[in-house]
Amino acid sequence: MNPMLTLSLAQLNLTIGDFAGNIARMTAAAQKAAAAGAQVVVFSELALTGYPPDDLLDEPDFLLRVDVSLAGLIDASRLTPDLYWVVGTPTRRQGPGKALENSLLAVKDGKIVLDYAKQLLPTYGVFDERRYFEPGPDVARILEIGGVKIAFLVCEDAWNDTGEHYPVNPLARLAAANPDLVVTINASPSSIGKREERHAVFTAASRRHKLPMIYVNQIGGHDQLVFDGASFAVTPKADVVFEASRFTEEVVTLQFRDGEFSCREGKMLVAPVPAAGLPVMAFYRRQIVLGLSDYARRCGFGKVVVGSSGGIDSALTLALAVEALGPENVVAVTLPSRFSSAGSIDDSLSLCRNLGIKLFEHPIHDIVASYEQGFGAAFGEPLEGVAQENLQARVRGTILMAYSNQFGALLLTTGNKSEISVGYCTLYGDTNGGLGLIGDLYKTEVFALARHINETGERELIPEAIIEKPPSAELAPGQKDTDSLPPYPVLDTILKFLIEGERLSTDERDAVKADYAKLAETEGGLALIARVRRMIWKSEYKRRQAPPILRLRTHAFGSGRRMPIAAKYE
Repeated sequence: MNPMLTLSLAQLNLTIGDFAGNIARMTAAAQKAAAAGAQVVVFSELALTGYPPDDLLDEPDFLLRVDVSLAGLIDASRLTPDLYWVVGTPTRRQGPGKALENSLLAVKDGKIVLDYAKQLLPTYGVFDERRYFEPGPDVARILEIGGVKIAFLVCEDAWNDTGEHYPVNPLARLAAANPDLVVTINASPSSIGKREERHAVFTAASRRHKLPMIYVNQIGGHDQLVFDGASFAVTPKADVVFEASRFTEEVVTLQFRDGEFSCREGKMLVAPVPAAGLPVMAFYRRQIVLGLSDYARRCGFGKVVVGSSGGIDSALTLALAVEALGPENVVAVTLPSRFSSAGSIDDSLSLCRNLGIKLFEHPIHDIVASYEQGFGAAFGEPLEGVAQENLQARVRGTILMAYSNQFGALLLTTGNKSEISVGYCTLYGDTNGGLGLIGDLYKTEVFALARHINETGERELIPEAIIEKPPSAELAPGQKDTDSLPPYPVLDTILKFLIEGERLSTDERDAVKADYAKLAETEGGLALIARVRRMIWKSEYKRRQAPPILRLRTHAFGSGRRMPIAAKYE
């Protein structure tokens, strides 16, 4: 019988720049792996620094800390002298080009026994690795442990097996070296459909090269990006045979022999992992909750505050904040004006009572009236129309920021993707805040997620009155969103086609294309499409100044979609 390898997959919630904390987490995971009898423990890409460190890699002091911390990490491996640590870290290089490589190191008992530099450096979507790193040489790196030959890759290196995106295929080079097992370390941000895409890519590669593969990913929220873990094992015969938890830190130990994986008890892992992951709304919920909890913790905020309008967006934001941080750490403020309906105030009261959070009331009509009076006296004409409407939003935003400053609570903005897309928001008003939870949810998805939360809970959290009433900014008498925008189902179809297009998941893409084509068959539909396109372009300056948005889709506003402001393209 061929030798058996025992290895642990450590998907950890690492913090960018927290070298001491990251080393402590990895050391604890390594000790757990050693206690489980593992010969190898595998960490994620750039685990030492956390991913992505971005322009911190240009800071000389940061790089000095990398050097010192890497030495400390190597020394920590002496605590488990019989265990190989497979770790991602930046390393320095000599010669022309960038000064750094995105490296994988295998460390054992205080010594580096293997090093491999990532060859394919992505520069699409949220990635910009070529900005910092030089590609590694086109080589296969093999380490034999207990009679098992292990080959190593870093993330993108395993994603070009069809040869469509780069002239180099590290996986083909590696397969030619005839290893028994391929281990890849990754920092793969989560988005809708990404888990299924990973499985498809690695299943195809495993079959093509007849190689079992291990995929290790990090978890946690880092600014806009959220990482879901979901590390897995795949074999040529049975596809994905093991998957770690999603959105949860975990160290799991597997055994590998004769091309097959088993758990520590020796039970073979042959039943394929279900192809479908979380339902869409459950996925959104888990991603947002983890993203907020990590963002608040890492930025030093123990509490959050939300302006409660009595509408669906602020209601959903509050419900998600309570799930992430607990009701004792969430505060709502209602800021009624002379246009606010009694129903909206009552709905805010019902919502906050359901969620178990404190609601403060701070009327704004006297403040707005004072501004209006001062404006007329200074400029010789009354403040009216859109300027008068926006003033109300800006007064509210100022009060909420004052609360944030006074009490140290993170202000959450409540804009959704539909409204942010077309600029149906007030700069320095309802765009104020430190983080947007639902800014990558279209309005129709906001309603769907609110219903999902109610349906999956023990009781109704978001009052049905909030879900059912027509959306309104309540900045003018009788105002409704549909006074300025097409119905949200129509608007969302247009936005998905124009903003995401081919980046949509297959099922959603087909439905959107069909609905869009039907709309484009009429003169009125074409005019509406043109109008929405103009609104998107005219609002880029607002999006550039808005707070970061938790990314749920591949083409989220912010780091995932970069458009010029001063441009003409309609």
